[in-house]
Amino acid sequence: MWILMIEACVAFFLLVFIVWWTMYAPKPKPRDEDKPAEPQRDEQN
Repeated sequence: MWILMIEACVAFFLLVFIVWWTMYAPKPKPRDEDKPAEPQRDEQN
């Protein structure tokens, strides 16, 4: 019976850890792709 209690506690703490890890993860920096792109010029003459 005590093995089931230990397993339940481990599962609970793992769930809490995963939620905490995802909530407080650093925000990704904005990429250059988010900026408006300049029109590309054809270099062919």
